[in-house]
Amino acid sequence: MIKLRDVWKRFGKLQVLAGLNLDVHDGETLVVLGPSGIGKSVLLKHIIGLLKPDQGTVDVDGTLISELEGTKLLTAIHHMGMLFQGGALFDSMTVEENVGFYLKENGDPRTGEKLSKKEIAERVSTALEMVGLQGTQSKMPAELSGGMRKRAALARVIVYRPQIVLYDEPTTGLDPIIAMQINELIIKTQKELKATSIVVTHDMFSALYVGDRLALIRDGKIAHIADPNAFLKIDDPLIKFLYNSISQDPRKLKENNHHG
Repeated sequence: MIKLRDVWKRFGKLQVLAGLNLDVHDGETLVVLGPSGIGKSVLLKHIIGLLKPDQGTVDVDGTLISELEGTKLLTAIHHMGMLFQGGALFDSMTVEENVGFYLKENGDPRTGEKLSKKEIAERVSTALEMVGLQGTQSKMPAELSGGMRKRAALARVIVYRPQIVLYDEPTTGLDPIIAMQINELIIKTQKELKATSIVVTHDMFSALYVGDRLALIRDGKIAHIADPNAFLKIDDPLIKFLYNSISQDPRKLKENNHHG
């Protein structure tokens, strides 16, 4: 369970989070919606400990992430993974080296044991297969399309089987077909890893497709949070605007693809 309580964060004159409260349940996919530049990524970075709140607490499974630094923080977040917006692959490394980087540096995150080259290669191969990139091990990031880079970055996250996965604008800048592949991967990753997932996006199609619950962030706080059906009934101009920005409601499609 992830709990944020009264979290405040300011950058210079810009108040980004202003007393934000949020509970994320184990095993769910929570989507945090809102326009760009409103603090969605800042929220994720607080959960994984990359940013510290000016005040308030971030509690992940009973550990106060917001109080930890250095190696204590690294130990506390070893079961978390984050897919950054740009993918953030290392340009000078092959896909295999990128995906295996964490395991090579840190060993198995659960046991801390070093892994052999063969074990790393096997895990990398499994992760790449999961995202539909089998056989791309020797390619360089520059040889991949935008959608493939996103998927390689996701393989790099899932290779160490985190229990909490954070997605920063996973479908932004991708064409609808590739975006749909990423949505499917978010669902698949959650099921296969039994992970708790938090997706920040302004893409309502993606939100309705992957989300168990949707939250709207406004004025540095969570303004609304509910399951998709209840969320869409909320009388809020921004929710209506986001809903009207999509050409079809994906929930029927999701039912057909995943048989409910």
